[in-house]
Amino acid sequence: MKTICQVCMHHCALEPGQTGLCGARKNEDGEIICKNYGWITALVPDPIEKKPLRDYYPGSMVLSVGSYGCNLRCPFCQNHKISMMDKGEINVRDVSPGQLAEIALTWKRQKETGNIGVAYTYNEPLVGWEFVRDTARLVREYGMLNVLVTNGTASQQVLEELLPWIDAMNIDLKGFREEYYRKLGGDLETVKAFIARAAESCHVELTTLIVPGENDSPEDMEAQAKWISSLCPSIPLHITRFFPQYRMKDREATDVEHLFRLAKTAGKYLENVYVGNV
Repeated sequence: MKTICQVCMHHCALEPGQTGLCGARKNEDGEIICKNYGWITALVPDPIEKKPLRDYYPGSMVLSVGSYGCNLRCPFCQNHKISMMDKGEINVRDVSPGQLAEIALTWKRQKETGNIGVAYTYNEPLVGWEFVRDTARLVREYGMLNVLVTNGTASQQVLEELLPWIDAMNIDLKGFREEYYRKLGGDLETVKAFIARAAESCHVELTTLIVPGENDSPEDMEAQAKWISSLCPSIPLHITRFFPQYRMKDREATDVEHLFRLAKTAGKYLENVYVGNV
């Protein structure tokens, strides 16, 4: 008998033993479990600005952790070597929430680097949201912060489970047309609802990667900036440059001057617009 996963908009109907589109959730004896729980592919201290978070504890370091799996299929994914793989295809290590919190605390005590907390990033962390929740609780108990870097395609129920423990988010807003989101395997309205709710509860910054010929029109950026401003005009927006990679090696990198023109358009409505990857 099939069981429906409720984590995101795909609502994968899974037979016993079957894994969902994200590669991280599985039907085990009629129950949807987090298959990638505790399996870590990357663990490294990063400047907070790399998340990117520009207006949240600037100059700080944060311990960045990733697993595997993603519920989108972006052809330009810069982390495809872990996000699109399964446990058996990549190097992983088993790290419990308690162990991860202890590692974060150890880094915090090192004076030469310091650490404000943990950033859940690299793959899509919400396909394994239970591990994020369990770790974030412990990180908070140690007096540190939790940062979520996400595509924002999780359900409102998952978001509500995490909001008490998350201090800041960078959310990908990949474009502002539904047909573009469908090409990536996503849903624009799901992301908009996620952003709107998150912005009520924690510090939120948004990132849009500008892909030539896909989401680079001034009209799209104007509509997007207007909508963000309707939530709060001080929400930071990062407009970043695309470089050819993964399944989009046939495109040229985004024209830098065009990025700045789009930033100027967004700046008519938003107070904090940043251009990245230039």
